[in-house]
Amino acid sequence: IASIMNRVRDLKNKYRNEDNITDEFNYTKISADTTDNSGTVNQIMMTTNNPEDWLSFLLRLEKKGVPQTDVSLLNRLIGRYSQAVTALPAEKHSQDESYARILVRFAELKALQDPEEARDQFHLARLNCKKFAFVHVAFAQFELSQGNMKKCKQLLQKAIEYSAVPLEMLEAALQNFHSQKKQLLSDEEK
Repeated sequence: IASIMNRVRDLKNKYRNEDNITDEFNYTKISADTTDNSGTVNQIMMTTNNPEDWLSFLLRLEKKGVPQTDVSLLNRLIGRYSQAVTALPAEKHSQDESYARILVRFAELKALQDPEEARDQFHLARLNCKKFAFVHVAFAQFELSQGNMKKCKQLLQKAIEYSAVPLEMLEAALQNFHSQKKQLLSDEEK
């Protein structure tokens, strides 16, 4: 009987170990799945959690398609940008250009879904990152696209008052606004 009990115990241990190996294999397989990028996000959050790494990750994610036409990608991007904004405290990163770019791009993506939420996000970007001219220009471009000419001009003028840099970008945007162009900055000016 003792021999049979030992054999049963050995078999239980063997199967328990095989189950653990199978679970580990499945976990590794899930972790290696790059469609949800949770492994990368967790790594960024657990290690550096800096705007540069977030921006690099988000831009790589954007290259997987065209958010204007792919609703699934758009939703995934909005979720990831939202995660980045939540993970990066404004008090610590407001002077960081990558952080400002994350806020602006998040607002631009939100504009594809809900203009009112996008306006709130642009407001947040402008409030937290006043020194960057591109933040003001992006908000002004959004208002121009919404048909709010007065608000567009106001945003550009306030940016000049805030001494946002580079000043040349703001002046070019204002000049294009006065020329009634649909784009405040051409690709070359950006």
